[in-house]
Amino acid sequence: MDIIPPQVLEYADQFTSPEEELLQQVAADTVANHSHAHMLSGHQQGKFLEMISTLLQPRRILEIGTFTGYSALYLAKGLQPDGVLHTIELRAEDAAVSQANFDRSNDREKIILHTGNALEIIPTLTETWDLVFIDADKVGYSDYYELVVPRVRQGGVILADNVLFHGQVLEQPITGKNAKAIQSFNERVQKDPRVENVLVTIRDGLLMIRKK
Repeated sequence: MDIIPPQVLEYADQFTSPEEELLQQVAADTVANHSHAHMLSGHQQGKFLEMISTLLQPRRILEIGTFTGYSALYLAKGLQPDGVLHTIELRAEDAAVSQANFDRSNDREKIILHTGNALEIIPTLTETWDLVFIDADKVGYSDYYELVVPRVRQGGVILADNVLFHGQVLEQPITGKNAKAIQSFNERVQKDPRVENVLVTIRDGLLMIRKK
């Protein structure tokens, strides 16, 4: 299901600041060489992530789901001079591509890539997070959320991608495993007294969550 008409996306793209050369190359290489290129955050969402990060000026960012490194490169742009972004990728092959992309960036010293299971890695990171981006396996969203919320500072932000899950969350009844998991996650956040939230209808839906 197309949540947003293609012509609206094209128009929005025209009025979004352009990608820098490295990000253009990462996007093009992902589309050309990866069988799951649709998982790429994309130009508009990438710039949105950059803008949120720049506004927050975080010292510590956590990204769950690196893919080919495109979104991490955008998020890193808002880091303070002594800031660090930790990003976690399950698949070793994608992690290797991401690291190669990070090595080409001016922010390469600020990005730490972890390869493995996020549920095992997150508890080992003794940081207080200013900004968290969740964009990994959908059935894990609720578990990731519960792991990170206690470590997010007051006023810190969590962003969760794909919260419309291709429109499948609008089905009655919801039948897909991933859509059910996303619906459960959305409901969990909505009922959580620790946070306030807004669902932004950019791309496949982005849930923006602020810790009170």
